[in-house]
Amino acid sequence: MIVPTEAERTSVKPAPSRGQIPVYDADAIRAALAVADLIEPVAAAFVAYSRGEGETSVAVLYPSDRGPAAGDAHVKSATLRGRPVFTVKVATWFAATAAARAARSEPTGGGLVAVFDAETGDALAVLHDEHALSDFRTAAAGAVVARALVPETARVAGVVGTGVQAELQVLALASVRRVEVVHVWGRDPERAAVLASRLRVQLSHVTVRVATSPRAVVEAADVILTATASREPLVEGAWLRPGQHVTAVGADDATKCELDAAVLRRADRLVVDSRELTLRYGDVYRAVSRGELTLDAARTTPVELGEILDGRAPGRRSAEEITVAKLIGLGVQDLVAAEVTLARLGALGTHHAPSA
Repeated sequence: MIVPTEAERTSVKPAPSRGQIPVYDADAIRAALAVADLIEPVAAAFVAYSRGEGETSVAVLYPSDRGPAAGDAHVKSATLRGRPVFTVKVATWFAATAAARAARSEPTGGGLVAVFDAETGDALAVLHDEHALSDFRTAAAGAVVARALVPETARVAGVVGTGVQAELQVLALASVRRVEVVHVWGRDPERAAVLASRLRVQLSHVTVRVATSPRAVVEAADVILTATASREPLVEGAWLRPGQHVTAVGADDATKCELDAAVLRRADRLVVDSRELTLRYGDVYRAVSRGELTLDAARTTPVELGEILDGRAPGRRSAEEITVAKLIGLGVQDLVAAEVTLARLGALGTHHAPSA
């Protein structure tokens, strides 16, 4: 592990020589970075993407002969106009190792982010993050969504899922809204109880309860968060009531789905990170491909989060609206997360420092 000294953190560094590319491990990355550090950079990345100032490509691989259930690898690359670097990320999750890692309270995913000079193509650094950057930037996106769409009067949150992202989404929401009660549900009641205990420690002012079902979560909450790898819907539109908000971040490929089509049909405002990608992956893709959702009606046409943040489209328009945010996850989020991380590690010179 590379542990930079204070002098190294503040010094100006040239691009590394060939064969001397620094590699930073997950411990160094987590020590240098917090979700709060990424909220504004991620918001700016959404705006730039929706303005057409960025490129991001996604490839989802299923390397095992046993198919998607055995594991997947997400490859996401990104550029942003005016940025001095571009990135290529590989994020992995495999069932063969996930359960054992979870039992040891270790990250269940893996992967790395490679950072390159946008002018020369030279490799600058490798962030061997064990999925940490993906986790942090996704949580930051949840906070951005909450600021844009969750009423300031919301007090009760519910989370479907018990993993790292479920925990981070609750913490991200609580950082921008005054949450007083959180309901937690997971397929494994023991893991749900563990997450509830962790949240009680981190949010000492919040009452945390374990729910008996996804329906119980939805019926109790003002804000519903879903962060699972489910391949079948867990949340039904029939359970929703006026004024609620849903943020769904788990279904990030063509095989996964957390929300049934009725959730999307009931949305007065359907917000996505990318119109293009949401028609290829996740809940919206599934509903459209099965003929359960039509996007040519004004009510269900997705609005990009970046358009709302940029003032080009309204967000929540009344207290009674049901708003749904479906996030696939964009490479431009990884790019700005990598920039911020390397700057905090002292690994980028002034000519590579992230812009404000």
